[in-house]
Amino acid sequence: MVGTPEEIKRHLGLLRRRDKRISHAIKFAGFPEPRVIGPGFATLIRIIGDQQVSTAAGAAIYAKLKRNAGGRVTAARLLGLGENGMRASGFSGQKTRYALGLAEAVDAGTLNLKALERADDDTVRATLTAFKGIGDWTADIYLMFGMGRHDVWPVGDLALQLAIQHLHELETRPTAKDLIVIGEMWRPYRSSASLLLWRYYGAARAVKKPKTN
Repeated sequence: MVGTPEEIKRHLGLLRRRDKRISHAIKFAGFPEPRVIGPGFATLIRIIGDQQVSTAAGAAIYAKLKRNAGGRVTAARLLGLGENGMRASGFSGQKTRYALGLAEAVDAGTLNLKALERADDDTVRATLTAFKGIGDWTADIYLMFGMGRHDVWPVGDLALQLAIQHLHELETRPTAKDLIVIGEMWRPYRSSASLLLWRYYGAARAVKKPKTN
């Protein structure tokens, strides 16, 4: 699990002994905070809302959706909102279709997120990605932030790729395939490594000075 600061520090403490780059990232950016928000339908919908938007924008969209749903995001309440209510909450047409499709699956019992809590990572990923609108990134983020799994490595995440490029001093941004190889040495704590790298990337961007002529 990556649900407490102590767990993250323990994981990264082990990884920094293997890789001096991890040690450098910790010294530069500090230890990251946990982000586990708990499993369930609401978390999955929140992650769908976060797809391809900034963190701030995603949070605002979810807050509006929650208000419009009467304070709780459930399958039944989203079905009650319908397409118009979802669009009024800030969801795009495509994301609305994805969210309502999941709501229908949960309502019908086709998707049992409670039962999925006992499944291994591969089973969770395979189950979720069978639904339209849930790709590898969404499944990985749900595993990490929803379920607190400790060895998730979202190789398709742009910020993670850019963090690796900066940390490893690469001329070009690494691909998802490159990250699969790079992340092998950080098993079985790649979730904590991901949290650190996101924090490192944010810190690096904050101190980066504009180029002068």
